[in-house]
Amino acid sequence: MRTDGNAPPGAPAGDLDFEIGFYAAIIRQNPLYVEALSLLGDAYTRTGRYREGLEIDRRITALRPEDPVAHYNLACSLSLLRRKREALGSLRRSIELGYRDLAHLTTDDDLDPLRTERSFHRIVRMLCKKILEGAAGGGR
Repeated sequence: MRTDGNAPPGAPAGDLDFEIGFYAAIIRQNPLYVEALSLLGDAYTRTGRYREGLEIDRRITALRPEDPVAHYNLACSLSLLRRKREALGSLRRSIELGYRDLAHLTTDDDLDPLRTERSFHRIVRMLCKKILEGAAGGGR
């Protein structure tokens, strides 16, 4: 699951359709409003509209190229579309930029398609190492 969604999973379809329309209208007025883009991407993902969610995540990472959560969410969208190599690259980038939520990463259903990949396990180890380095005062 994306790390920025506010509505509960399994919300009625009509509510999600309303959300999508609402956030899309806001974005038409202000295409650079990242928070609305993020909420729209989350709503697309919750309705199974993964390609639209991916487009939104690409827009967000273009607007905020140094944002680790944006790259994490991009990895989730790519994973849901079974674009494993790209997803793993984006996940790695999110950690390089400072993503540190190991508990979320290891339980996030959106990343299930990656769990059988050796690269995924290397990325988890890389995150563990960065967390330990940070705890010892050796970096972020």
